[in-house]
Amino acid sequence: AVDVLFRSVTAVHGGHTLGVILTGMGQDGLRGCEHIREAGGQVLTQDEATRVVWGMPGFVPRAGLADKVLPLQSIAG
Repeated sequence: AVDVLFRSVTAVHGGHTLGVILTGMGQDGLRGCEHIREAGGQVLTQDEATRVVWGMPGFVPRAGLADKVLPLQSIAG
């Protein structure tokens, strides 16, 4: 699946993009994170302990694409 949102953001903002992956299913966010990292941007993901669904947030760090894996309450900081 293609993540249109992340592709669009990186097309405009390139390496200034920050992707945040929260609880969710599927792998579209994973593909979008690949584009963010290729453009020089950064990616944060929610940690396993605070996720409701393991799915998408788990794929990103396993693929080596997460700059940080944080508890939900720490992401905004």
